[in-house]
Amino acid sequence: MKFNTKTIHGGQEHDKAYGSVMPPIYQTSTYAQSTPGGHKGYEYSRTHNPTRNALEKSFASIENGNHGLAFGSGLAAIDAVIKLLKPGDEVISTNDLYGGTYRLFTKIYEAFGIKFHFIGMENASKIEMYINKNTKLIWVETPTNPMLNIIDLEAVSKIAKKYEVLLAADNTFATPYLQKPLDLGADIVMHSATKYLGGHSDVVMGALVVKEKELADKLYFIQNASGAVCGPQDSFLVLRGIKTLHVRMQRHCENGRAIAAYLEQHPKIEKVYWPGLKTHPNHDIAKAQMKDFGGMLSFTTKGNSYEASIRIVEKLKIFTLAESLGGVESLSGHPASMTHASIPKEEREKTGVIDSLIRLSVGIEDIDDLISDLDQALL
Repeated sequence: MKFNTKTIHGGQEHDKAYGSVMPPIYQTSTYAQSTPGGHKGYEYSRTHNPTRNALEKSFASIENGNHGLAFGSGLAAIDAVIKLLKPGDEVISTNDLYGGTYRLFTKIYEAFGIKFHFIGMENASKIEMYINKNTKLIWVETPTNPMLNIIDLEAVSKIAKKYEVLLAADNTFATPYLQKPLDLGADIVMHSATKYLGGHSDVVMGALVVKEKELADKLYFIQNASGAVCGPQDSFLVLRGIKTLHVRMQRHCENGRAIAAYLEQHPKIEKVYWPGLKTHPNHDIAKAQMKDFGGMLSFTTKGNSYEASIRIVEKLKIFTLAESLGGVESLSGHPASMTHASIPKEEREKTGVIDSLIRLSVGIEDIDDLISDLDQALL
């Protein structure tokens, strides 16, 4: 089954009761039993829910995995991965990553004795310098948030396997339409399903996908024991969103390419960060491991003025100034004061997240309207 078909049919079956094409919303917390332990596969909705299970099967299908897990948020999914570790363990993470991930790592789990190394991974060979007997996990985002750096997943997976270390990849920006980390050697794929998988800015959810049953069983145990699951209504919404993922991503990529080209030639723009540009440092790697280059991009203005960047995002009309990304509507953001404000200024600036950086989530509107909006905001 090819990807465009998987988004609609992958892992799915018609409802057995009445033949419903879409899985029903099982809005229930518990299930009747004929005798203690005698049930039809479901006993309590924190552990299992038919609507959530249908979604988890879809997650696994579109990522070419065998096991999917749905959580109440992307951070809850990341939290479950870190709970695989114990005090004294070490994690090597990319240094350009979502601010909430950085906050979870440093403000929560460092206090429990887990050590994190934040490094640039654009050259994968640098990772080996930080591996020791305590290293248990490599955490990767590619493309990264918000600098759109590209990390060679196949190269990193070879290093992880050499040292018997888990590799987890945040695939939120790329989505499985563009990139499949499990096929490139990752052990765990994570998504903020709030973003492209849901696609309509109406739900908060996280996802994990793995191939190995032993690893999946550990994560299922954590999911159930910690209880950070999503509800059936949210599961239904994301399952519905996935069914149009392929057609939405095509337009996101088309519009992203046009916006990147427009900004690259604009006299007021200093630098554009988008992996589809030939000037991108790891463009060739992106071309090799991605089907296309996505609808996320960042840029800075000449003069690197904080005030100028704020004026631009305030003047934009079709690009809504808001947190999040990956919806059908275009969004703008100022990472230093919004999504990445939890990262100390000196650490942000080491990775390029300076005060003049603007991030765009390019939606699926008419491209002429989007460029006109940028035109008037950049005057």
